[in-house]
Amino acid sequence: MRIIAGEFRSRRLYTPADAETTRPMPDRVRESLFGLLRGHCEGAAVFDGFAGTGSIGLEAVSRGAASCVLVEQDKHIVQLLRHNVEMLGCGDRCEVFAGDALGAGALARAPRPLKLAFLDPPYPLIREPLGFRRVMSQLAALVDLLLPDGFAVLRTPWPMFLEAAASPGHPDAREVTRKDKRSRVKKGRSWRRYADAMDPRRAAEHLGDEEADMEDSVAQPEPEAPRPQPVPADLTLPNAVGPETHEYKTMALHLYARRVNR
Repeated sequence: MRIIAGEFRSRRLYTPADAETTRPMPDRVRESLFGLLRGHCEGAAVFDGFAGTGSIGLEAVSRGAASCVLVEQDKHIVQLLRHNVEMLGCGDRCEVFAGDALGAGALARAPRPLKLAFLDPPYPLIREPLGFRRVMSQLAALVDLLLPDGFAVLRTPWPMFLEAAASPGHPDAREVTRKDKRSRVKKGRSWRRYADAMDPRRAAEHLGDEEADMEDSVAQPEPEAPRPQPVPADLTLPNAVGPETHEYKTMALHLYARRVNR
């Protein structure tokens, strides 16, 4: 991983041995992104959430950003991020915050006013409905801090779908229902046998209960219910103009601007 352009052009960054740990943005996509943001980096105050080893935030600094807050939660990656800041000699322009990019602490450290904000959450997090809501809530909060000519950028998988929660018709839900039903049937029959044990005339009524219990203990096959289908994600924000979406095969970048007149 290297810086593409600017003051630190071609300087290589420290990265983990496993590229999947941080899922860095490919060079061609970063180059396209900063082409879209041309003229917006000079003198800018930048927030880089889920910074990883700093390839986005440090690229912005290399291209003239005045300050950048880089937020990363993984302790090992934070060490690499700090090494990269030190190696480039830009510690006076960069603040590394070890914490949750979606937390209140990270938001409190965001520059005010803010020119550029980047959020690059892990794909499993943003595909999960609760995680998606957290990401969009933090993104909206960052948009509120933007200058009128500022931008917030969100990276997502593409196409962007949310995982569907299991419905009552899901096979797992049906299995629980069958077990509960068998338990209630067995308990009821056992209680009746106990209650009638003293009445020989009614004992014959329960002769077939053992066979019935055996039949109930075997799960009856049921038609396979359709699996829950993923739901398209709504990427709009009430306080933002956009998103302006740029697709790159299996990923997309979404650009937002602050809605001034609301």
